[in-house]
Amino acid sequence: MNSVNSIRDTFFEECEELLEALADGLSEMADGDASQDTMNAVFRAVHSIKGGAGAFALDQLVSFAHSFETVLDGLRNETIEQTTDLMRVLQKSGDLLANIVEAARSGSTFDEASLASNLDALSSYGNASSADVAPEPAFAFQPMAIDIELPDSSDTDRLSDTHVGFEIHFTPHWPFYANGHDPILLFTALAQIGEIDVALSEENLPTLDDLEENTTHLSWTITLKTDESETILHEVFEFVEGLCDLQIDPIVAEEEPLPDAIANKIPADKKISAEASAQKNTKPVGPKPTLRVDLERVDRLINTVGELIINQAMIAQRMGENSALLDADLSNDLDDYRLLARDIQEAVMAIRAQPVKPLFQRMSRIVRESADEADKTARLVVIGEGTEVDKTIIERLADPLTHMVRNAVDHGLETAQERIDAGKDPEGTITLSAAHRSGSILIEVQDDGGGLNRDKILSIAIEKNLIASDQEITDAEIDNLLFMPGFSTVEKVTSLSGRGVGMDVVKNSVVALGGRISISSTPGLGTKFSITLPLTLAVMDGMVISVADQTMVVPISAMIETIRPEPSDLHPLGTDKLLLSVRGQYIPVIDVAEILGLVRTDACPAPDVYLLIEAEGVGQCALGIDEIFDQRQVVIKSLEGNYQAIPGVAAATILGDGKIALILDTDAVALMQAGDPDRARKSNSQLEHSHE
Repeated sequence: MNSVNSIRDTFFEECEELLEALADGLSEMADGDASQDTMNAVFRAVHSIKGGAGAFALDQLVSFAHSFETVLDGLRNETIEQTTDLMRVLQKSGDLLANIVEAARSGSTFDEASLASNLDALSSYGNASSADVAPEPAFAFQPMAIDIELPDSSDTDRLSDTHVGFEIHFTPHWPFYANGHDPILLFTALAQIGEIDVALSEENLPTLDDLEENTTHLSWTITLKTDESETILHEVFEFVEGLCDLQIDPIVAEEEPLPDAIANKIPADKKISAEASAQKNTKPVGPKPTLRVDLERVDRLINTVGELIINQAMIAQRMGENSALLDADLSNDLDDYRLLARDIQEAVMAIRAQPVKPLFQRMSRIVRESADEADKTARLVVIGEGTEVDKTIIERLADPLTHMVRNAVDHGLETAQERIDAGKDPEGTITLSAAHRSGSILIEVQDDGGGLNRDKILSIAIEKNLIASDQEITDAEIDNLLFMPGFSTVEKVTSLSGRGVGMDVVKNSVVALGGRISISSTPGLGTKFSITLPLTLAVMDGMVISVADQTMVVPISAMIETIRPEPSDLHPLGTDKLLLSVRGQYIPVIDVAEILGLVRTDACPAPDVYLLIEAEGVGQCALGIDEIFDQRQVVIKSLEGNYQAIPGVAAATILGDGKIALILDTDAVALMQAGDPDRARKSNSQLEHSHE
């Protein structure tokens, strides 16, 4: 039973990869960029899911996949014409297939009405419905067409039925599959050097009851017509040597070969070796080897590397304090140690890094569903889907990104008629992009709709007493009102919006990840939301400072610039407040020592240096500190898990001298100064949990 469950789990893991390939292929087909290979890959994905589902008697999944692949088969054979309506049906079918797979995985039932509706839509194209589809019996192996990329016709002109060839008997062992090899890739390489016919031997196939884990039962007989030598064939199989039984027998030609006069007309550069053909096909003989590692082990390794970085900083500081011991050679060795520790840290972080592609693929489905509910037409354009981000960030970004995409469709895009009246394409476009920017990840969600209605936003804010009716407010400040708790411009609650929780949830989630979000909007052209996030939650670049004889760290991402002002740049406000004049603007000053309850000494009675920051919910302000030491990379240590939450403090770190330094939560400090302790505690708690 455990063996069957293990195979079942493996099937669903493979389904995830197949569904990803299916989504990619359907997206290319919808954009009109699909090749025949793409259509074949889409068909194979659905066919493979159906075949595996049949082995586990998942009748509902088999039935739907069969109807799906019937249409895909007609499309790739050009018996069905590809239209916009058809692609819309196929993409919805892809979404539905993913839902059915998930339902089968969890053991739950799927909505029959939704399934029947989609089957009817498919049957109108492929003449297939649930009524005439019988589930395939478990392990009923049928001959399957394998799509193998053949050489150009100019390459196959040199082959004929009279040429000598080889009969290859190929039986992989279990380690062949355990190492990630795929027989089809070998067949593809052989197809590049001749005409092949592949036959699967079914005589050793077991019944389901006799199926054992870690055993193989498949073998193939390959007939290859080629004028290449047997050495070339061994080169094709050299990567799997020792992992299979391989027998190569030459086939003697029954007729005379082509006359030399004809053979000599074949250019030498048309004779393709296995190595050259593999390079031409840009596909290796076997897939890139991978290793699955438990996430907990990776986390332990990351923590150990963090300790290594701390140890390096300690050694550097102690050697710096004793300059008599620091000669040139030792200094060079210390620099090498620092660079090596940094390289190891980056390599370990790369293990947790994953491309945002799976997350972005989910958003394509959200766009389609949201457009249907809002009675609009929209498409998703993805840029930078290969950008890699820490796995934890990707997981926590799913919900806020879903909120933003839904809002972009519901609020950002106009109806088709409104877009036509404005001279736009009736189909709206949502652009989702990701890129690395100066040690951070930048994710943008942009629509080409009508832009924000600032007059409406302002009137609602005044009506809800969020701002005074006579208060002067800039466009940027009006835009940021969207992030106020409970703020909504929708008068009627729908399944998409109107409950006033969307953008507030987005902002809180982004801040909890140590990031920030901004808005830019142009009337008539659309709105763009930009999210800036750290690449990882384990380490950060910080500025080491001193506040009332206490060493602290300020995240570099929160800082705009450092200022050492002249006395004339400071202006009193009321009895105990100050404003700092910065290039004609007056910025409120926050004494960090006073906010945190620290007592200053006579040696430093007042701040001497100011850090200009951009605080969420407050805007620009200047943090008054005593001294700046240097900039360095620090390892983030959870404070709440080891002690308790401290207002204005996000986490802690260990410096090179072994002392603990607190990492400031600049947003919480600014909110404490603004007299909003509840939001300050919330911000502090969110940041604290993001570093655990």
